[in-house]
Amino acid sequence: MDLLDDMRIFVSAVDAMSFTGAAAKLGLSKQFVSRRISSLEQSLGVRLLLRTTRRLAVTDLGRVYYERARRILEEVEAANLAVSSQGERPRGNLRVSAPMSFGTMFLSSAIPSFLTTYPDVTIELELNDRTVDIVGEGYDVAVRIGALADSSLIARTVAPMRMVTCVSPRYLETHGAPQTPEDLSDHTLLPYGHSQRVSWHYARDGQPLEIPVAGRLRVNNGELARDAAVAGLGVTWLPVFIVAPALLGGRLVTVLDDFEPPPSSIYVVYPQHRQASLVIRAFSDFLAAACGVAGTQW
Repeated sequence: MDLLDDMRIFVSAVDAMSFTGAAAKLGLSKQFVSRRISSLEQSLGVRLLLRTTRRLAVTDLGRVYYERARRILEEVEAANLAVSSQGERPRGNLRVSAPMSFGTMFLSSAIPSFLTTYPDVTIELELNDRTVDIVGEGYDVAVRIGALADSSLIARTVAPMRMVTCVSPRYLETHGAPQTPEDLSDHTLLPYGHSQRVSWHYARDGQPLEIPVAGRLRVNNGELARDAAVAGLGVTWLPVFIVAPALLGGRLVTVLDDFEPPPSSIYVVYPQHRQASLVIRAFSDFLAAACGVAGTQW
């Protein structure tokens, strides 16, 4: 077994904090992972991991080795990509994470077109509205919407994205329209978000305005919030690409347009050591072009 392979197994075990998780990611058995890490420790003459029946813990020396090994593996991958990316066509597997609504409403048609254009590429797509750890969970690229947290990831803007406040005509007939963001406290709201605290963002005289919201129905999927609004259950605040068909069909109308915040963006993000990847570059280019064609939906 090559030392680089042992490093890769060890780094995967630390990322997952479990032999089982590392084995699943690498397509190996749990027993094989445990045996290789024990062999690595024996060859180094140090304890890298503390094992209990319930969890793993990284020793101080193990943490030092993990950081160095991870950088070495990234450099090896970057070196391989720098050479393999000189080929004429993108090829290989691409593991992608994207938000659920964006995936079902846009990627469902964009990815088949991408795979038709690049027949030597395969894609593993996971739709999930949580923010994944791209490096730790083994993704090549992720689609993210809105403000980005500071990180070492490379981010490419593929499309602008607007947020709008909308309701059904039926709701307006009964409850009227809010005239200012503060008026939302007098309305039934349909928050979309994952955390216990959800805020909607507006602008007044060029200054940002944050409105904490709560409601009878809080969901972590934008399409469900949209459908609840169409049914007349309340006011919601969502990306335009989720509500565009309902707006165009008259099933929803926008309110508080004078307080709409500045547009944010839809991004493709990926680790720095993958910037030479031809398949990631092709995917980013394709997505940006496809978003440009569908620009009225953002």
